[in-house]
Amino acid sequence: MNNRYYKSLQEILDSIERITEYVGLPLDYFGYANNKLVQQAVERNFEIIGEAVKRLLEIEPTVPISNTRKIINMRNKISHGYDEVELVQVWAVIVNHLPTLKQEVEILIKQVE
Repeated sequence: MNNRYYKSLQEILDSIERITEYVGLPLDYFGYANNKLVQQAVERNFEIIGEAVKRLLEIEPTVPISNTRKIINMRNKISHGYDEVELVQVWAVIVNHLPTLKQEVEILIKQVE
């Protein structure tokens, strides 16, 4: 694979780690919901993840990452429909889908290294 492929994977992983750092552990929805700065930082990292996934699909259309279309759609909604972004939906992605994405990306990075 080429350097753009690896760089995109690393951007996804870095953004996931930043989101985890911003929301803190243990996960606390109310802390997230009451902190606009954290919300905006998390949303920015979801934009980065969406762009990186889009780039990966351009390089390798069969990249084994779950829900690539949903990831890109989320990025588009945050970027272009920011007034429609619901905190509960973002939080659900953080809790329910980010761990899986992290695992998938870590596996792909190991295969490239």
